[in-house]
Amino acid sequence: MRSVSLLSPAKLNLFLKVLNKRPDGFHNITTVFERIDLCDEIHLKLNTTGAIRIHCAHPQVPCGPGNLVYRAARMLQEDFGVRNGVDIDLKKNIPVAAGLGGGSSNAATTLKGLNRLWKLDLSFSRLLPYARRIGSDVAFFMYDYPWGLGTGRGDCIRKLAISTKLWHVLVVPCFKLYSGEVYGGLGLREGRMKMLTKTGDNATIFLRRLRQAHVSQIGEGLVNDLEKVVLRLSPGVGKLQQRLKSLDTQGVMVSGSGPCVFAITGTRRQAEEVRAVLARRFSRTFVARTC
Repeated sequence: MRSVSLLSPAKLNLFLKVLNKRPDGFHNITTVFERIDLCDEIHLKLNTTGAIRIHCAHPQVPCGPGNLVYRAARMLQEDFGVRNGVDIDLKKNIPVAAGLGGGSSNAATTLKGLNRLWKLDLSFSRLLPYARRIGSDVAFFMYDYPWGLGTGRGDCIRKLAISTKLWHVLVVPCFKLYSGEVYGGLGLREGRMKMLTKTGDNATIFLRRLRQAHVSQIGEGLVNDLEKVVLRLSPGVGKLQQRLKSLDTQGVMVSGSGPCVFAITGTRRQAEEVRAVLARRFSRTFVARTC
């Protein structure tokens, strides 16, 4: 095998509750991940020089050690004494630093692709710790499943046997937010437990609604403790949310640490119609579905 081509999907967080700040500087959370069909494209080609070379036309994507894809490849190469290298062509369709997990997905996809390309034959249980070391969201993308429950810092994943498929409109404003800045805006001190959501406002209730596939109830149950920080840092996001709500959508929220705002719609046709309206003002609008 000389090359591998893979799709690298984005995610939405439909439920995100922050529990407390950990001694390692991260935060303990409970979150419901949804994999969606907005995807980057990754092509891995074997080279015999030993070099890890990343090629990406997106001006905001680093092509060296600052890219999680590079880190994933380097970790495997060092730990397993791989003499070959890899040329990685990365086509970005997922907006960067938008709360959609594009970089994390790219890293997970690279781990899985290099396991094949370099013929490492590593089991899932051996690859997963690498994903968790790279970043909090990377572990979710290791699972070939549309829904997952994340705990710990979001890296402890439980597959969710949910068959519900949702249609979404995604709007990404033309600025970036970084998760460290947004989590920092919560103002939690290390070692102190501070519950940011009401008692009983838990993932169990939301998952019940999700399994029942009642779109309006799913929309009513959306939770993101980071949203108030995003709105404080970027007041324009709140105006975008109100605009989406005015278009008869079933639920509107910021995904993860933002600034992507997504809405749930009842059908693909409605999603396309809402997108057409918003595309007149926002250049980065997408229709996506659970995949």
